[in-house]
This record gives sequence, structure tokens and C-alpha cells, in this order.
Amino acid sequence: MEFLTEYGLFLAKIATFVIAAVVLASVVVSLTRKESDEHGDDGELKIGKLNDQYRKLRESIQSRLMSEGERKAWQKQKKKEKKAEKKAAKQGSDTEEKDSKGRIFVIDFDGDIKASDTTTLRRSVSAILSVADPDTDEVVIRLESGGGLVHAYGLAAAQLDRIRSKGIKLTACVDKVAASGGYMMACVADRIIASPFAVLGSIGVVAQLPNFHRVLKKNDIDFEVLTAGEHKRTMTIFGENTEGGRKKFLEDLEDTHTLFKDYVSERRPNLDIKAVSNGDIWFGKRALEVNLIDEVKTSDEYLIEACDRGEVVSVSYQRKRTLPEKLGLATSAAVEHSIWKVLSVFRNQKMQ
Repeated sequence: MEFLTEYGLFLAKIATFVIAAVVLASVVVSLTRKESDEHGDDGELKIGKLNDQYRKLRESIQSRLMSEGERKAWQKQKKKEKKAEKKAAKQGSDTEEKDSKGRIFVIDFDGDIKASDTTTLRRSVSAILSVADPDTDEVVIRLESGGGLVHAYGLAAAQLDRIRSKGIKLTACVDKVAASGGYMMACVADRIIASPFAVLGSIGVVAQLPNFHRVLKKNDIDFEVLTAGEHKRTMTIFGENTEGGRKKFLEDLEDTHTLFKDYVSERRPNLDIKAVSNGDIWFGKRALEVNLIDEVKTSDEYLIEACDRGEVVSVSYQRKRTLPEKLGLATSAAVEHSIWKVLSVFRNQKMQ
């Protein structure tokens, strides 16, 4: 019994240490990341050729299905083809062929409530616009987001509007979800493609907040909100909310909803906005029926087909981690590893 008590106290101390270390590391990483973003520190632009990736996958399975003799003959033929390609590239014919076909630039956006991926999105878009040809090239965004803050997703959608304003074809591929702010981004595209059970729509606005006024009043705690301007603070979580404040807050929500509907209508004029702007969501096939999307297809299927039309290039911007960030992440990982190692030792001792 005494051993179990000491063991429990030891685990409590370890847990406290782990929580403190993880919180400290998280704070360090968060502060340095915020400072880095504010000062616009340089990152690294990552380029990947999807044509080569898909070709290697195809060739890998082809070679495994062949007999030994067939594989040797196939590999010999591939060597001849590579030599011919190198020779053609030196003569410039290969470059001319790729230019005539055009390029498909692929961007990924994985949205959270604050649309944090916007920083990398804006730099990827800037890089693409510096080289893209409106006559031959296309941009594809693989978009995943359930929405979030209005101003954050408004900025993210504006980044995609930059592509459209330059006359470059923009296609949005949604495999899982593009709802609310996510759909605000998707509707900018000339064409929206979604998988059969992807979630689309949710063209609405929501706001919610708790109110602790009665709890404070019960405990004789006063909370005052002083403002200069009638509508500076309409709703509060600690003070007493008034009917006038609620009315103004609802008016602001309705106005935001109207702006949202107008934004979608301008970019998808064939959409019956009244029928789809009640906050409901539609799955892929149902979304096609109400014109929220243009085609039911996965992003993989679309990009594999695009490889026949031209060179498919993935573009991503990765910010370089600062030294404090690296130390914070390393510390967090080391602490976690050490704790699990200690716990495994005590577990083995207990079993013995």
C-alpha cells in the first residue's frame, strides 16, 4: 500500500512537470512564431513535380507485375526513352512542348478557425503570379476548411481573388469539407470540384458567447463596461446585456450574412442564393444538384488527368523555424520521451 502511495505521488509530480514543460515550450514557440510572422521572416518555397510522382507510382506497380524477362526488357526500353528525352531537351523541343501544354500549379490550404494557413497561401500565390501565363496555365487549390473568423477567411478568399483578377484559371478541389468561410474561398474559383461525400455550403453566420452576469451578481461582484460610442460594446460576457445591445448585435450578424451572400452570388451567378444561404450543408452529389459545385470528382482523379494536359507542379511556402522554436519543440519532445521511458520502467517493476 505504501508503495502505491509513493508511486501515485511520483506520477503526480511527473505529470505536473510534464504539463509545465509543455506549456512553457508552447508559449516560447507561439511567441517566436508570432514575432517571426510580424517581421516577415523569409521562408522556403517548396516545388514538387506531381507528374514525376504519379509516373513513379505507375512504374513501380508495373515492374512488380512483370516477369524477370519482361522487367529487364522494360527497363532497357525506359533507358532508351530517357536518353531520347535528354537529347530532345538539349535541342529545346521538350521545353517548347511543355510550354505549349501549359502548367498546372497546385496549392494546399488546410484551414482552422483563424485561417492560419493564409500567410503561406499569400506567398505561394505571389510566387505563382510572378511566372504564370493566363493563356495556358491553371491554378488548383486543394481546399479543406469548415470555416472560422469572418475577417480571416475574407483575407484568404481575397488571396484567391488575386489569381482570378489576373485572368488565370482557378479550380478548387474539395475532398472533405469547404463550409462557411471554406466555401467563401471555394466560390472564388472558376470551377469547384468535390468528392461524393464532401461537405459544402453552410452559407450563414453564427456568434455565441457565455454571460456570467448573474453569477457575479449572486456573489456581489460588480462589473462595469465604460465605452465612448453607443455601439462600441453591444454584448459582453460579464456585464448585463440589454435588448438594445442584442438588437444591434443581430443587425451586425445580418449585415455580415448579406455581405457573404453577395460575395458568393457575384462569383457564382447561376447559384440560387436564396435556396442555399440558410446555413444548411450539402454533400457532394447533393451540392451538384443545387449548383454549389460543378463536378463530383476527387482531387487525385482531377490531378492525374491534368498530368496529360501539362506539367503539374505543387507549390508550398514553408517558414523557417527560429532557434527558440526548434529548442521549444525539441524540449517538448524530449520531455515526453523521458516521461514515457520512466513510466515504462516503473510498469515493468510493478509487473515483476
